[in-house]
Amino acid sequence: MSFSDSEIELVSSQLQLDNDGIPEEPDMLLSDDAGNDQTFAPPPRIAARFYRYSNNRRKSSATSSRRNSLSSTHSHTSSRSAIRNSCQSHHIAQHLRRVSILETRKARLADRAAHAEQVRLRAAAAKATPRVSNSEEKALAAKEARERHLAQVAASCAEEVRRAKKIAEDMKERKAAEERRYRLEMEEKHAEAERRRLEYKRSPRRPRTASSPPADVKNAAQQSPAPTSEDAAKRIQSAWRARTRKNIVDEWLEIGLSIEKISSTSFEDITAMLADEKLLKMTEKVMELFVLLPDPDPVARSTAVRTFLSSYLILGHPANVLSRDGDQEQDLITKAKDLVLSFESALGKLTTFNYYTPSPTRTETVLLAHSAFVTAFNDWKARDSSALVETMVASFVSLDEIWQSVKDATVEEVANEYRTGIRDNQAILLSRIKKLAGPDKALTLIRKAIREGRRSRPKKRPAGETVRPRVAVDVSVSPVEGESAAMQAEAASELAASGQAAIVGSATQGHQAQSLSKVFTIVPDNRVLVHELSIDKEYRIDASPTADLRDALNRELCDAMRKGFEDGDSAQWTAAMAENIRAKLLRLLKAGNSMHTLISETLDPNHITKQCSQGLFSYEKFFGFIANILPKLCAPFRDAQVKKLTDELKEEGELPEMVEKLFKLLHVIDLLSLDYSNFLLMNAAPTLIKEATGYEQRMFAQDLEEGNITLDRTRRWWRSAAINMHTEADRRDPWAQPNPTNRPTAHKIYARGLIDLAISVPPLRDSELPETLALDRDRISRIREDALRITTIGGILLTAKNLLKRDVRSQWKPQANRMWDVLKDGYMKDSTTPAKISSLLESSHNMPPSTRAQLSSTVTRLLTQAESGKLSDPVTKVLFQRLKTHIFNRVSASSSGERVKAASTATEGLATTGLAEFVPQVADICEQLSKVGEVDRKAHGKWYEEIAEQMENEPLEGEELTRSESGRSAASGSSA
Repeated sequence: MSFSDSEIELVSSQLQLDNDGIPEEPDMLLSDDAGNDQTFAPPPRIAARFYRYSNNRRKSSATSSRRNSLSSTHSHTSSRSAIRNSCQSHHIAQHLRRVSILETRKARLADRAAHAEQVRLRAAAAKATPRVSNSEEKALAAKEARERHLAQVAASCAEEVRRAKKIAEDMKERKAAEERRYRLEMEEKHAEAERRRLEYKRSPRRPRTASSPPADVKNAAQQSPAPTSEDAAKRIQSAWRARTRKNIVDEWLEIGLSIEKISSTSFEDITAMLADEKLLKMTEKVMELFVLLPDPDPVARSTAVRTFLSSYLILGHPANVLSRDGDQEQDLITKAKDLVLSFESALGKLTTFNYYTPSPTRTETVLLAHSAFVTAFNDWKARDSSALVETMVASFVSLDEIWQSVKDATVEEVANEYRTGIRDNQAILLSRIKKLAGPDKALTLIRKAIREGRRSRPKKRPAGETVRPRVAVDVSVSPVEGESAAMQAEAASELAASGQAAIVGSATQGHQAQSLSKVFTIVPDNRVLVHELSIDKEYRIDASPTADLRDALNRELCDAMRKGFEDGDSAQWTAAMAENIRAKLLRLLKAGNSMHTLISETLDPNHITKQCSQGLFSYEKFFGFIANILPKLCAPFRDAQVKKLTDELKEEGELPEMVEKLFKLLHVIDLLSLDYSNFLLMNAAPTLIKEATGYEQRMFAQDLEEGNITLDRTRRWWRSAAINMHTEADRRDPWAQPNPTNRPTAHKIYARGLIDLAISVPPLRDSELPETLALDRDRISRIREDALRITTIGGILLTAKNLLKRDVRSQWKPQANRMWDVLKDGYMKDSTTPAKISSLLESSHNMPPSTRAQLSSTVTRLLTQAESGKLSDPVTKVLFQRLKTHIFNRVSASSSGERVKAASTATEGLATTGLAEFVPQVADICEQLSKVGEVDRKAHGKWYEEIAEQMENEPLEGEELTRSESGRSAASGSSA
């Protein structure tokens, strides 16, 4: 194959162009702007994938290129030589080699591009794919493991701390025991040394010494300089101070104040001794010796001295000083004991050798004990003073209630005596409250308590128009004339006549007729009426005991009337019912009154019977007439009830509605009759009260003469009370000396019998009730129930306070009032009653589960005992006896001064007993028993005197035996 010259030149030029256009391998990495010398480095992540370390990189073209190989060199050389020989062969070989190189590089670049694309795709896929990681689970597991490890570490540390505390406490106790032992040994050694020193001083033997001092001593004495005036003054002052301290210690020791002396002395004597001004000044000097009085204020120093002396009083008479035995009181006793022991120990170490100056160590010990005692004493005093302030405020209010109840109910002389005694006691209480609570707070507390007490007292019903029927008296009579003595006598005679008529009418009837008449008669027996007015001047007749029975009978009457109408006997029932209503309405009016005439003529029985027989009677007109006259007959406070009835009467209706209207009309007329009877009673009350004592005496004597009653139960009751009082007197006076202050009087015996009868566990039996107190049966039964309820609730509250470690004198009035309301209907009437009582206490006081369970069992036990009427629990037994003693002390007071004194200390006594919440209830019981006793003694005094004379003439059963036994026991005790 041959080529022409032109073709060779064309191929050569083409190869030259291709050679110029195909760069070498390094040049291929450049961009299009290579001429500008700008290089762009790839990102690190791409460079890390494409660039390899030097040992992995492809060898450079200098050693790996085919152009530099031996064959290539040889080929190149040969080609050049061949070019020289033949230019055609040279260009063809060069062209083929370049094409091979280009293809190889293109394939290598394509592989690299494909690899880069695969890397990019894998990176994008890895980035897009959600990472499945257990980091959160690992974190939770690590947290649980960490908490578990920390709990183990804490438990081990707590165990180590407990073990270390136990070891420390054991070491502390061991060291304290060793210290006490060393102290006792040192004190014994000091005592032995002191004894030897005293023996050595008492010995007349002269110590062996030289007849003349040595020469060096003489020379030293001659050479020592004479003291200056300043040194002499210092020595004199030091000796004078030591002498002063010695006199203080000697005077204190001469007084001999110690725990043994205080314990052996009575509380009253030791209180007077500690209040002595000489002792207070000496105590102040001794406390200055131990630096216990840093405050220069005289008031603060006096308080500190009295507080210091209180430590002796607390240790000597804790039962008289402390009101309870709680944790705070025990801590106070311990702190007082530490103070007294450290003080007496430091005082015993003051001798001439230390110039009667306590060492710094002992002074610090006394100071620490004193500061601890003062802190505990102030805490105890703060809590005790708050309870004491509440008690005294309640006493102040009780005195105010007594004055409010007696200022208008007694004669002027007695009222003045009461006022004087009450004001004096209130002044004493006010000064004490101001000292404890401050003047401003004391006045605020007293005003608030008096306001609440007066608000809680039941208001007296006004004796004016509110209870007076509108047409009970003539319009022409003025209110002043209506209240005159003549009208009172007339009302009394009318009321007595109505009652006597009922008695005479019932005397000729049988037992059932008498019982039925009592049901329909609102006014009770005259003797009951007079007796109740003597006890309570504001007494009014209450229809509630028989109201339900009367309504039931009226309901049966109306049902019978409905049946009679259905049977066709309407005329007779209509006439009978109209006559019954007419009779009841006429009882509310006086004869001759215009309203009396109108009712008697309009509701004439003959006229109504004639209308019924002719079929002309109209119930609409009948009810309309009743609706017009009822508002004129009722009292003002019945207006709303009567208006409601009149509105119903004016409505039209069939037979069932008509009968229901008659039933409601009969009920309202009964209420109007009750109001009229109370109006007559209100007018007749002064006259009836004036004649009450004589009337009761005459009726009681008449019953005795007729043999209706005897005095057997009264004698037995009086004998029992007398034996109890004489037994107590013999117990106080075992030698039976004729001491009039110890022997019981008739007044005390009566009060004891009344209290034994009223303050006991219900129910009241007929054999227990004396004939003289037969009219007070319901009242005594009610007092018994109140006393049992007070004891039961007091036992529950006292148990709760002890379990919660609260002061027994603190008043839980809200809880007590709610429990009082819950237990009114019965103690175990419902199975949930114990749970209700427990929840009342748990809702107001936080309790741990163990305390809650113990309190719940106690509540159930006490309520069960109260339901059965047997107080077997020790707490309720003690509370019931204390309540009985408290009421006896108040009721047995004979003079007004004694009664005021008993009432002023009643609140404090009940608070100490554990019944601080029941001051109003106990005061009400005492007031009722006092009035019952006063009325009873006035009415039946001569029979009591006869029984007392008979008892004095005849020796009381067991009295001689009791006296002989008490005398023998006293004699045996003295001989022993």
